[in-house]
Amino acid sequence: MKVLITAPWVNQYADELRASFPSVEFIDGQKPEDALRNAADAEIIFGTVTSELLAATAKLRWIGFPAAGVEWMQHVPALIESDVAVTNARGAHATTIAEHTMGMLVFLARGFDVLFKAQQEKQWLWPPRPSTGLVGMTMGIIGLGQLGRALAVRARAFEMNIIAVDAHPVAKPDYVSELGLLDALPDLLRRSDVVVVMPPITAETRDMIGPEQLALIKRGAYLLVISRGGIVHEPTVVQMLKDGHLAGAGFDVTAAEPLPADNELWTAPNIFITPHCSPSSEQTRKNVTALLKENLTRYLAGEPLMNLVDKKLGY
Repeated sequence: MKVLITAPWVNQYADELRASFPSVEFIDGQKPEDALRNAADAEIIFGTVTSELLAATAKLRWIGFPAAGVEWMQHVPALIESDVAVTNARGAHATTIAEHTMGMLVFLARGFDVLFKAQQEKQWLWPPRPSTGLVGMTMGIIGLGQLGRALAVRARAFEMNIIAVDAHPVAKPDYVSELGLLDALPDLLRRSDVVVVMPPITAETRDMIGPEQLALIKRGAYLLVISRGGIVHEPTVVQMLKDGHLAGAGFDVTAAEPLPADNELWTAPNIFITPHCSPSSEQTRKNVTALLKENLTRYLAGEPLMNLVDKKLGY
């Protein structure tokens, strides 16, 4: 049986997969020409597919995507209508992303940007802007999936009050004070001292936080954009930072990636930008490897796969 690897970062797992499954042939398909040449008899693909690659397959039964967001499926409509199973790695990155998010918040709230620059210049300098603590703040989390819940646990440990909304009814954990559906989003935006954007990018969430919604955020709040670009209207955030309406903003994702050098986000005041690296850690690598191995074991045994994606919903 052949497994075609189309995602470049899966190569870091390839040796361990080959050692664990000696009867399975793992083929490097990072180059489109290599993927197309080997597509016909590949039963599994680890990575993404294009319409051209999907059309070249004959035996494909399962696509195991080693990350959480599967918005790439929108560009392969034939896949959505097919009987090919798609799984993702939701949950594998949750703790690392949550830690990254809390790190961004502490960085902004405590003025670490100014302090680090002062250290480099060998200056004993207090931050020129007031810093704040997190105790007693209200964090509003948009999207209470595995990422949102992992963040809520950590924010609660900082003695923050957690409120959240989600697109679908989900059980409310004890560490979340209030949980509503998206019709409660305006109230969350008005009340939160920290707004965190964590839903997947879908037709429902794209452009969901536009100028009208951003205007509801209280003055002096922080905005953290973590899950996907294209959900928040970035030019409005830039203006709100310039006006001092937002105390700070953190972006690990942007509408255009890599972020163009002439984009105004780079030079907005009190902003911390990271290059979509919040999922990256040794723990994540181990989690993704374990998930791929578990699902491949299940597939070979004819058992149900974990983390099946609803292809029509897009997550």
